[in-house]
Amino acid sequence: RMRRALCLAVVLLAGCATTAPPPSPVIAAFQPPPLPLQDTCGATAQAALLGQRANALERVLILRPVRLLRGTSAPVPATMPTRINFVIGADEAIVAITCG
Repeated sequence: RMRRALCLAVVLLAGCATTAPPPSPVIAAFQPPPLPLQDTCGATAQAALLGQRANALERVLILRPVRLLRGTSAPVPATMPTRINFVIGADEAIVAITCG
């Protein structure tokens, strides 16, 4: 009789335990892009341009290949590790600076 009561108590207490809900499929599937191992094009030196209007590039001297990518343009598959890519958003602001 005591054993039965003890088993019943353990089962009831186990049902009261809370567990964290499983992560949302969207959150679980999100993986941030890998960080480049090297800044092969000098993109970090241009980080101050992030968030500025695209015409800010007219006032900056960059002595290397540059490519502007707008939301409507498809990037050329061939990449150049030394080329700086400025990604321009719909609002004409620079939203990303990458190499390739």
